Amino acid sequence: MLTIRRSLLFNIEENPMNIHRTLLTAALLTTFAIGAPASAAPASATPASATNSHQHAAAAPTKLMLDHGKKWATDEPLRRNMSDIRTALVAKATAIHHGTLTADEYKALGSLVEAHIAKIVTECKLDPAADENLHLIVAELTTGADAMQGKSKATPAAGAAQTVGAVNQYGRYFQHPGWKPID
Repeated sequence: MLTIRRSLLFNIEENPMNIHRTLLTAALLTTFAIGAPASAAPASATPASATNSHQHAAAAPTKLMLDHGKKWATDEPLRRNMSDIRTALVAKATAIHHGTLTADEYKALGSLVEAHIAKIVTECKLDPAADENLHLIVAELTTGADAMQGKSKATPAAGAAQTVGAVNQYGRYFQHPGWKPID
């Protein structure tokens, strides 16, 4: 898991704003990983310190897996925020498929996804094994949201597709009554 996170954190592209955002993301992901409140995250959190403080990282999965053949348990904040992300993507699906979603609409969609990711990070409390699997979903959502907002080399449409893929993976690996994949 840390390998995936590091690749996301160090894709700075020589932009000072990306450096600030990268440090904030590192602090949030570290906080998410250890289950502490967001206010407890050290302002100087770096990937190296995250490695030292995240002691169960060695056992962290590098790909999604089920909980002994069953979907992972979820909590209300996770279900609510994932439902909101799914709803936003479905509302824009036709425009995305037809290539008519504007750059500003992609940015707004990416910002919305990013806001829900932040809520998941601060509000969601899962058992450690489920949490480690959720990190993989969060990483994909973050990468997709960045692309939709023009913060990476990937196109906004590719970011939307990656976000849809992450949402669908969530439904395959996490218990969420009534969940339907996005077509």
